[in-house]
Amino acid sequence: MMQGRPGTSGSIRSRGPIGGGPMGHGTMMAGEKARDFKGTMTKLISYLDKYRWQLVIVVIFAAISTTANIIGPKILGEATTKLFEGVVAQLNGSGSIDFNAIGKIVLITLGLYVGSSLFMIAQGLIMARVSTDIAYRFRREISEKINRMPLRYFDQTTHGEVLSRITNDVDTINQTLSQSMSQIITSIVTVVGVIIAMFSINWLMTLVALATIPISTIVVTLIVRQSQKYFKEQQDYLGHVNGHVEEMFGGHIVMKSFNGEEESIRKFDQFNNRLYDSAWKSQFFSGLMMPLMTFIGNLGYVVVAILGGYLTINGTITIGSIQAFIQYVRTFTQPISQLANISNVLQQTAAASERVFEFLSEEEEISETSSPIILENVKGQVEFKDVQFGYSPDKTIINDFSAVAEAGHKIAIVGPTGAGKTTMVKLLMRFYDVNSGSILIDGQDIRDLTRFDLRKLFGMVLQDTWLYNGTIMENIRYGKQNATDEEVFAAARAAHIDHFVHTLPDGYNMVLNEETSNISQGQMQLLTIARAFLANPKILILDEATSSVDTRTEVLIQHAMDNLMKARTSFVIAHRLSTIRDADLILVMNHGDIVEQGTHQELLDRGGFYAELHNSQFETVQ
Repeated sequence: MMQGRPGTSGSIRSRGPIGGGPMGHGTMMAGEKARDFKGTMTKLISYLDKYRWQLVIVVIFAAISTTANIIGPKILGEATTKLFEGVVAQLNGSGSIDFNAIGKIVLITLGLYVGSSLFMIAQGLIMARVSTDIAYRFRREISEKINRMPLRYFDQTTHGEVLSRITNDVDTINQTLSQSMSQIITSIVTVVGVIIAMFSINWLMTLVALATIPISTIVVTLIVRQSQKYFKEQQDYLGHVNGHVEEMFGGHIVMKSFNGEEESIRKFDQFNNRLYDSAWKSQFFSGLMMPLMTFIGNLGYVVVAILGGYLTINGTITIGSIQAFIQYVRTFTQPISQLANISNVLQQTAAASERVFEFLSEEEEISETSSPIILENVKGQVEFKDVQFGYSPDKTIINDFSAVAEAGHKIAIVGPTGAGKTTMVKLLMRFYDVNSGSILIDGQDIRDLTRFDLRKLFGMVLQDTWLYNGTIMENIRYGKQNATDEEVFAAARAAHIDHFVHTLPDGYNMVLNEETSNISQGQMQLLTIARAFLANPKILILDEATSSVDTRTEVLIQHAMDNLMKARTSFVIAHRLSTIRDADLILVMNHGDIVEQGTHQELLDRGGFYAELHNSQFETVQ
């Protein structure tokens, strides 16, 4: 299969790139310390710098909208005062109710509320655009980051953990910015504006109302301390659950074949129970916030009502003013409660944001050379010179590997499982970089080429097939994106799959499902071989490419592959030694070293390790 261009769309369905390398679960486990809330929110605010003018407009609109809402009760209070004074004047026979003045006040108040609503709608539209754009940027940056990250990260992290960041975590940030951000701005402006309005009416009642703030602060602090760790754990275990489910669905046939249902369910229950435990605790503490804040606000409301009644009786303030003040008290406690409730949302946002920023700051592949070379007229000579490599720094698995593959030759790499055969292919393709030594193509170090230019030179056919959720035509064309239909058909005929494709529903336009379970394993293998034909590469890598086909088809494919390998350097990772008898050079590996090299007959005559491998495969049990 030919490597595609970086960023090519489509989701490759496979069990991973090529075998070997450590595998493990996500790195974030339970018991981790609380996230850096302040540092993460600072990063998120810095990320918003691009939208500073939109946010300035949002703040201005929020201020105008909130100010109109704040002025409304005070003006409406004047209508109440005029109505009260008119009623008293009628009772005394000294006047009547001034309905004209009251009508003007009501119209002004109505205009204020309508204007407030319009500015609030505009503010919401702007924030919706900003939050959606931020979510788009995050997903784009995560997608681009994935293409820049070393294969080592994905060998050590489950797919579900990565998917959780690009879906759940980004969605959490999006929802917070689109909903909570507007509430934060409105609530802050409301609190400041209401305090000013209350002081303008009566300073004593204002101080009494503000006395509830320290109590509210203490309550919020206590609840936040308890809830923050549960919000973090909730985000972590949501990723673990996603990772487990993705793995089980991706490998459900293997899981069922080995009767792994009980273990799968046990592990899922373990993750799900932890998620349930952290989720209900975080939601419980979040739910406590509003009723407690409402209770505290009601206490202040009762005290203000009593004090206001006393001051009204004494003539210190008018009845309209006390009505406006009581409305302000209600208005004042509402944003305080909202801010308290939003504080829980912000904790969840911080947890999600840190996971996203953590992923974006992961170590990337070794940077490309600043002055890359482009190989012209590639012949295909490949040399491994004193190569050393280990998946972890403290464990070297390839030791001083040296070999030369002449241009156009067929090089077979054989050896027992774990000898390092597939690892050499990973190094050749720069999925990993060597720890020391070098790999040369036509005398040029492959690190002097860009990865894109390097991988264009190779075609790969592996045991583990890589196929898309797309049509058969699209899957073959991945080997050469601009190939014509006729070129695709020619590659299919060369790989001996044209006949069976025509027997399928819709032929070349048949869509492979996500698990590619609507064609056989052998047919999947043939498609990847056709892809390699279409790619027409300079160097081939074949990892037991015919292992999944029947004997008759294997003969046809082997003949076609022989034609394909003519005048091309080919690396064949062989498990069945009968398939590489005609190889120009056989490299025999064991424990990361080349223990023997030569032709098939030379190695048999030597009677060494290769001869032992060969004889063990062809021994006849008596």
